[in-house]
Amino acid sequence: MKYARIASMLLVMGMVSAATAADDNFSLKGNVQTQVTKSIADDENNFSSGWIRANVGGQYKSESLDGLIMLRIFAPEFGNKNVTDITTDKDGSTKVIKSSQDKILADLYWANYKWNLGEKDKLNLKIGRWKTDWSQSTHFGTYLDKDLTVRGLWMRDYSHNAIELGWIHGLSNLNAMVATKDGKANRGYVRVEEDMKFTFPLEVKVGYRANLIDPIQYTAFTTHRVATYASYNIIPAFRIYGEYACIYTQDDDIKQDASNYLETESSYYKPGIYFQPFYLGMDFAPQSGILNTLMSNLMVEWEYINKRSNLYRYGSYDEWAWTVAYVKKIASSKLQFSVYSERELSDVGLAFRLTTTFK
Repeated sequence: MKYARIASMLLVMGMVSAATAADDNFSLKGNVQTQVTKSIADDENNFSSGWIRANVGGQYKSESLDGLIMLRIFAPEFGNKNVTDITTDKDGSTKVIKSSQDKILADLYWANYKWNLGEKDKLNLKIGRWKTDWSQSTHFGTYLDKDLTVRGLWMRDYSHNAIELGWIHGLSNLNAMVATKDGKANRGYVRVEEDMKFTFPLEVKVGYRANLIDPIQYTAFTTHRVATYASYNIIPAFRIYGEYACIYTQDDDIKQDASNYLETESSYYKPGIYFQPFYLGMDFAPQSGILNTLMSNLMVEWEYINKRSNLYRYGSYDEWAWTVAYVKKIASSKLQFSVYSERELSDVGLAFRLTTTFK
């Protein structure tokens, strides 16, 4: 079946419907972001990394249809075309890594069809490319989707090319998607998420993801990911939150020398090995007074990943990690600054991001 063509047709139909509807339901949106990071151990550069980018697009909302198209735009000086990176292994050998990335990325585009089935039940069908913000952490989490070797920085959301069916019933918001990694739908995964927001200040999420599409066309191992997230406001100004996950690759009799053998999603996903990462966080968000003038949020987080050293080819890595983050919202801008550990607890990194939003 030509899933990509069907998805594209439905997406175009949805956006055409949006364009011909009332103008009041359509709005332009975007932002400009600046980010720099600095590792204290990196004394060869002014910054360890940095970029300036723009995100711009339009959004449509109505009772029966939502739609969004967003473009991500980078400057050519930030190495988004024909990037070449040379790395040196522990044994002294060098490896050249080449990559290419467009300066303008089709970041988000989706159409979401909605139906009311009664007072408490709602159904929706979402098609396109979108992000899921799972853990809402500043630096860790989202183990349902992320590569464990990558520690995020203010980005706990990950993109999916998918078709998703959602059902809202009371406190429950259940979503089940089938996502693809290529245009033939030969590679992909199934992802199910349950999000429960209670009447008291508690939110609980449970999710499951597995590359169940890969074994249909390839000789491939199946990696299962199960995760749970919880957030609770003890008082309006103080919240505790955290996430736990179990990631396991089935120890099946797979012929890795088969002509159609497909590598696991990550090289460290070895058959029969469990990874059980978790993190805990505290968020202080003063509601008024001098503290509210000084800050919007102050967040502290600790993470633990068993067998963390197994995730990398070489080097010393602590199983624990930490971060402290400061957030201040000023009008339509948001300033974010964080201090965090890198390979070891004593390795310190700094990061700054400024986001200005316009509509």
